[in-house]
Order: sequence, then structure tokens, then C-alpha cells
Amino acid sequence: MNWEQSVEIDFYDRVWRVVRAVPSGRVTTYGAIAKYLGMRRGARLVGYAMNASHTAIPPVPAHRVVNHAGLLTGKFHFSTPTTMQQLLEAEGVIIINDKVRDFAKLFWDPLQNLPLPDIFFMQTCHPEDML
Repeated sequence: MNWEQSVEIDFYDRVWRVVRAVPSGRVTTYGAIAKYLGMRRGARLVGYAMNASHTAIPPVPAHRVVNHAGLLTGKFHFSTPTTMQQLLEAEGVIIINDKVRDFAKLFWDPLQNLPLPDIFFMQTCHPEDML
């Protein structure tokens, strides 16, 4: 593994750890994750990490990540185009026309809900154990 691959894996792992901390029934955005990780314009990179998350262990609840307007823009990266919506609805999230209803109310901001990244990523436990 070269240095670039190592950095990519480290970034993906950080994204996945943040997403694992999103509570059931809540959603966050690619941009909010990027901002939390100090990459204000890194939403697309977060999207790449989410696309690679389907084989991650432990599993990553990728269905909880939507775009800045609450749209299910990642739905085509699931096993079927309706899987993302079905997973969210199973958690009580209402989806209308591929958009999260009450998005502002259900939005979960890592900057408001997680410790500072330097602290969060130093912890040896998984973030879901902290909640």
C-alpha cells in the first residue's frame, strides 16, 4: 500500500466513524461531515467514502447521509434504487419525492453532537458506544 492509499483509507475510516455515530431516525449531510473533518469543500470526497462503505466492517449506515437539501442523492449506490428510502423509513424518517420530510428537524450536525475531531478520533472505542 502506498502513501496515497493509506491517506485515502484513513480519510474513509474517519468518515465512516462519523456516520456510525449518526443516531437512527436522524440524517446528516456530506457537507456537514466534510466540515466536521476540516474539509469545508470536501462533500464530494465524503460521497466517495460513502460509495466505498458498503463493505466496511463494522457496517456503516450510509442511508443516513443525504445532500444539503435532504435529497437522497446517494440512492443509486445501494442494492436497489429504493433501498435507501426503505432503510430510512424503517427508522421512522418520512420520505416524499426522494426528500426527507422535516429535514431541518431531523438534521444531525457532527459539529454540534460529537467531540472535536482530535478528541473523537483519539478514542479507542467506536463512536456508537459513546451514544
